[in-house]
Amino acid sequence: MSSHRDLDIVHLRLILVSGKTQDFTFSPNDSATDIAKHVFENWPTGWEEERVSSPSILRLIFQGRFLHGNVTLGALKLPPGRTTVMHLVARETLPEPNSHGQRNREKTTESNCCLLLTKYQITKARRMAGLQRFVGKAFLLIIFLLK
Repeated sequence: MSSHRDLDIVHLRLILVSGKTQDFTFSPNDSATDIAKHVFENWPTGWEEERVSSPSILRLIFQGRFLHGNVTLGALKLPPGRTTVMHLVARETLPEPNSHGQRNREKTTESNCCLLLTKYQITKARRMAGLQRFVGKAFLLIIFLLK
């Protein structure tokens, strides 16, 4: 059973595109911007090759969606006492949310969902599809998802 103190902390496991992971602890009141700043200021030792120049380009992805800077962990209603996994990527800008927190579909036909694959998953998908070189993102993702 969770104690009151457990409800005041959120455990996050952040995954880089390279597949490297690191666990962090935050408050439910911390926003995506707060998390990016904390990670930048406390950059893990094993992530030197992925270091970025500024916390402002660090973005969190949760359940296939980019988290905008003002979104707090508490607003996501994460399960207490469990570690939640999020991806951490470097990206200059984010799509603008509309009133429902999604991209404005009137301006574009692009999807607002993203899927990250680790180098291992891409290599595995290439082998499964019998590809010697990268054919195309969409084809590779389809092959990987069908297997």
